[in-house]
Amino acid sequence: MGLRLRGWWERGGRLRRGVLATIVAAAVVVPLSGAGQARATPAPAPPRLPALTAANLAEHYAADRAAARAAARMAQTHGDGERAANLYALASPQRQLLAFDGRGDGRAVEVLGELATADRIAVLVPGADTTVDTFDPSEGTDNPAKSLAGAARSLYAEARRQAPRARVAVVAWLGYDTPGTVSTEALTTGRADDGAVELRSFINSLRHVTAPDARFALLCHSYGSAVCGRAADELPAATARGRGAAAVDRAVTDIAFFGSPGTGAESADALGTEARVWAGRGGDDWIEHVPHAGPDLLGTHLGLGPDPLSGDFGARRFAAGDGGHSDYLRPGSESLRNLARIARGESSAVGHG
Repeated sequence: MGLRLRGWWERGGRLRRGVLATIVAAAVVVPLSGAGQARATPAPAPPRLPALTAANLAEHYAADRAAARAAARMAQTHGDGERAANLYALASPQRQLLAFDGRGDGRAVEVLGELATADRIAVLVPGADTTVDTFDPSEGTDNPAKSLAGAARSLYAEARRQAPRARVAVVAWLGYDTPGTVSTEALTTGRADDGAVELRSFINSLRHVTAPDARFALLCHSYGSAVCGRAADELPAATARGRGAAAVDRAVTDIAFFGSPGTGAESADALGTEARVWAGRGGDDWIEHVPHAGPDLLGTHLGLGPDPLSGDFGARRFAAGDGGHSDYLRPGSESLRNLARIARGESSAVGHG
């Protein structure tokens, strides 16, 4: 979500339903100025690269870092120093960028760990207002895990703390155009449908990179829940239990929804996946008060379906502590510990909410 709006919500604690209803109505009836408009700073088109394989993984990383540097230089020439600084940070030599596009609000995919040899790969799917300009933590923040890159670093560190010898990789996946927090698009599945196509394509692109027995977990925050929900039925999935599980290459074994406004599906079964489905919500998360489904308003259907934490939905609940909407991957938090266990496939160790 937007940093200014996020700060106001989090300082105020849990929002009253009446205030949120006013914001929702304003988003539908009188869209905010600039909502849904991509940044105008120009950037070059992404490089054309050969199909991804384990052998050319380093080549892809280098090419996407170079693309980020080229976009940073163009932003600087255009007079957008803030964008330039953000992109130069993404282009740092130590970063493993698997995809980059600096046009508009931008897209970026970063890998932590050794993707080609990992047994478990966690893909973080972000929610509204995530762009290349908010990808990294803001300077001086008290919680770097509010950002996608910061959240990925926190998750990777916790997974390695829990199991130092485990071969784990974490992917920060900004692979779709996220909606604005206060916009009609954040209350419908349009952006999620497009994002689901991109997420499926990304997972499939890893077939020639990762080991055949690698297992994936999708960790889906806020509006990212709808992206994962729309993608779930066409992703390779097998539970870690049944006899046939080992026969499915690169299966998605776990999908976790947290801070979720809904998944776009009526129930866990309706997701159409054999993966374990998890849901958690922090005790001070304002998302609890967002309408999950509702009547048409000026021709727009509000809501992304039932609350994944409801008993009727059928997800496994994990303990998420007392944090707010941006605190799920905060270092030291209960939610981080449980999400790292889910990422590692250690379902029996997950604390239940």
